[in-house]
Amino acid sequence: MPEMPEVEGLRAFLEGALVGRTATRAELAAFSALKTFATPLTALLGMEVDAVARHGKFLDLDIGGEHLIVHLARAGWLRWYDELPSRPARPGKGPLALRVGFDGPGFDLTEAGTQRKLAIYVVGSPDEVPGIATLGRDPLADDFTPDALAQVLVGSARTQIKGVLRDQRILAGIGNAYSDEILQRARLSPFKLAGSLSEAEASGLYEAIRAELSEAIERAVGRPPAELKDGKRTSMRVHGRKGESCPTCGTTIAEVSFADSFLNYCPGCQTGGKILADRRMSKLLK
Repeated sequence: MPEMPEVEGLRAFLEGALVGRTATRAELAAFSALKTFATPLTALLGMEVDAVARHGKFLDLDIGGEHLIVHLARAGWLRWYDELPSRPARPGKGPLALRVGFDGPGFDLTEAGTQRKLAIYVVGSPDEVPGIATLGRDPLADDFTPDALAQVLVGSARTQIKGVLRDQRILAGIGNAYSDEILQRARLSPFKLAGSLSEAEASGLYEAIRAELSEAIERAVGRPPAELKDGKRTSMRVHGRKGESCPTCGTTIAEVSFADSFLNYCPGCQTGGKILADRRMSKLLK
């Protein structure tokens, strides 16, 4: 799933490539992906791209005052073309959801797999998108201080810290992969309750959040879209690394599987050597 760093990489790339260009094509191939109807996609045609923004994991193209907003969900992606294919997008069973052109260049929005979670909105204001209206704190904002994190932890005292990091209503932009990386860096069990963190643990978590996301964004910005996903995979220390050695302590990285997802952690760094129970087979260990 694209998370804050990858979406920020896309934002920076599109800002450089599209601001000042005019939208000339907007062809919907997956009708279920379009979540708004009051303003049609055709309203964007002939309008100039004024800005490209990010809200958590949402990508926002301001096109003549209207906002084309995209949430890539778990399996969505943006495929860039320096010269967009001349053939029009056709509805069908393939991965293509939307094709947008700007006087030559443009991009396709695609979604792999059978689940259809990618979401496209055309709105007058980003706040009209429900997921943006309810976003929590930006963990890289200047006003996200250690005290701000402390307030988050108190407000989510009985929630496991992995869940706090992933909840977009609490912190915007962190997903499954980067929450694993942050917790390994902070040396915290994913199942530790937010309200049980000591002052030192909370401070370490704050530093891990800021450092992990800042470093990932630095790696992502400047890369073309085609390189962002591989760049994310190769940078992971624990996520997706089950059975490999932890680069920090050498312990074998473990996994907890859920019905439709998984998490990875280092028993040596995070749980004092304890192996956490698989959710598919037993209750979650605290």
